[in-house]
Amino acid sequence: MKIEDLTIREKLRLICGKDYWHTEDFGGKLPSVTMSDGPVGVRRTVPKGDGNEETVPAVAYPSVQMLANTWNKELAYQLGESLASDCAEHNVDLLLAPGVNIKRSPVCGRNFEYFSEDPYLAGILAKEYIAGLQENGTGACLKHFVANNLEFDRLHQSSDVDERTLREIYYKPFEIACGAKPVSVMCSYNRVNGVYASENKTGFDALRNDIGFEGAVISDWLAVRDRTSAAKAGLDLEMPFDQENYEKLVADFEAGKITEKEIDACAERVLRLGSRLTEMRRGRTVKLSERERIGIAKKIASEGMILLKNDGILPLTGKENLAVFGHFAKPADWGMLCGGGSSRVLPLDCAFDLPKELQKRTSGSVNYASAFDSDCVNSFKQNIRDAILCASSADVNIICAGTGAKFEYEEDDRKTLRLSAVQERFIVDAASQNVRTVVVLFAGGVIDVSPWADQVAAILYAGFPGMGSDGILADILTGKMNPCGKTSETFALLDEYPASNQNTTCGVTRYGEGLDVGYRYFETYRKPILYPFGYGLSYSEFLYRNLQVKTDGKSVEVSFEIENRSERDGKEISQVYVHECAPLVYRPFMELKGFSKDEVKANKIKTVKMKLDMSVFAHWSIANKQWKITDGVYEILIGASGSDIRLRTRVQIKNKAIVLF
Repeated sequence: MKIEDLTIREKLRLICGKDYWHTEDFGGKLPSVTMSDGPVGVRRTVPKGDGNEETVPAVAYPSVQMLANTWNKELAYQLGESLASDCAEHNVDLLLAPGVNIKRSPVCGRNFEYFSEDPYLAGILAKEYIAGLQENGTGACLKHFVANNLEFDRLHQSSDVDERTLREIYYKPFEIACGAKPVSVMCSYNRVNGVYASENKTGFDALRNDIGFEGAVISDWLAVRDRTSAAKAGLDLEMPFDQENYEKLVADFEAGKITEKEIDACAERVLRLGSRLTEMRRGRTVKLSERERIGIAKKIASEGMILLKNDGILPLTGKENLAVFGHFAKPADWGMLCGGGSSRVLPLDCAFDLPKELQKRTSGSVNYASAFDSDCVNSFKQNIRDAILCASSADVNIICAGTGAKFEYEEDDRKTLRLSAVQERFIVDAASQNVRTVVVLFAGGVIDVSPWADQVAAILYAGFPGMGSDGILADILTGKMNPCGKTSETFALLDEYPASNQNTTCGVTRYGEGLDVGYRYFETYRKPILYPFGYGLSYSEFLYRNLQVKTDGKSVEVSFEIENRSERDGKEISQVYVHECAPLVYRPFMELKGFSKDEVKANKIKTVKMKLDMSVFAHWSIANKQWKITDGVYEILIGASGSDIRLRTRVQIKNKAIVLF
């Protein structure tokens, strides 16, 4: 159907949605679009006979943050592919995901839904995720545009951000992800420089004219304050339907406050959205079985867990007598293993029993004690002396601690990065009796381990790991799997993050740190950290060597060797950063511009190649209102993490061409 086939009243109604999860179809005259949360599993609700709704169980995948910790593009695609099968099974046309908001502050309650503090890593993985989803028949809704980096007063707060920072940090992941041509983008709740994101014409113009987005812009749910202002700015579809907003839109049209041409622009994009999703739906099948999808969830968990510390206690030999502590090891509530809010999935199977899985893999005994209360806040579960005695007599203690949906959830921010007092106290007391203590962390973001990290032998970050991950965790602890995840955000003390020290009032959050987000700040100013960006240990040892550089004048190819100096196969994530040696405008010391995850067999050497195009040297010029590449010398840094640079070389840009020294 074409726009001219609709009456003005139909067009006004079309751009306001039908109900909570569907677009208007005028009784079958138009194709209807069915939408659903969420990024790590379909959160589909269906009506019950009593007039209420119930959530349909679905595959629960690891959190997006866990996907980012894999640094694995193929797994990002496979997650999208798996979610497309989930959507086909549940008759969902448009999945409200993925979210690429930058982790400016580590306390953001929704960080578990987002990829990274780095726009390149976030954008590349989101691009693959979208491709996997849309190439298999389901539309993506890239969100939340833009600068929604805290949950604090998100419905009103203004994110005050300068233009260059918007372009280089907050727009950039959207720009990269739009390479996969998502059918839609969702606006955020907050204001941007004083204007509600739903009415942010400057942002929508940049999204369409500069970033190249061609789909429909959809509101976050109840994010529209004034439908007329939002439509004039370029917001195409308000969700869900709001009778009051619709009536005011009609009145504004009749009063001449909005033209039919402006209505047509929005309505036409909503029509195209319906047509494109209808086309994608044709021939769509449940390509992957439930078992295959759970297998992908387990694969993400296996590559997203991060070994933060290891004094040699891991991997376990399989002969130790183990003592396992904490409700996270045998959670009664799935919410302990995930974040809360619109992305929370009702899993097909809530089973998670780490002691049971460890017992399958060891000839020693495995004793379990819950130790602290399930809320992890106020009290211990039992006579704590008995638990400490158990810890003192075991060969190895495994303490499972963390946060969960009670601490990390949509609509609020964390108050601290530390574990609750009862968890910290138990870790310290148990480790004082037995230094052979391993702490496993279940969380969706940074944890401040400083009060106890020096007292334990190992720390394994398990994140929010999804269905079937108890066996994966046991495999990593016992060495049947080699840990290969790396941090997608910097771990530091809360007060060290620049966002923690910027001006936030009841109405405004000032992004005074500018470009200095995450490792850009910590590496530029050499500030203290707990674990750097891009960091993670392995049971293998990797040596980097033999860096080679080639150029055709328009791009640079770097190649280098990674040697596995161990008896164990492993995967290594190598990272390429760029540093401008004498910039004419401020630039952080280093910026991620490439990465590769490669399996290197035991005692073997793998050659890694990465190609960098000219755009990696660019910055946003406020003076010229465009991307600009300055002639000069640039250093290319090859690292095992942002703080562990193994190889480096320099190139020169001269007369807009790359030359080698």
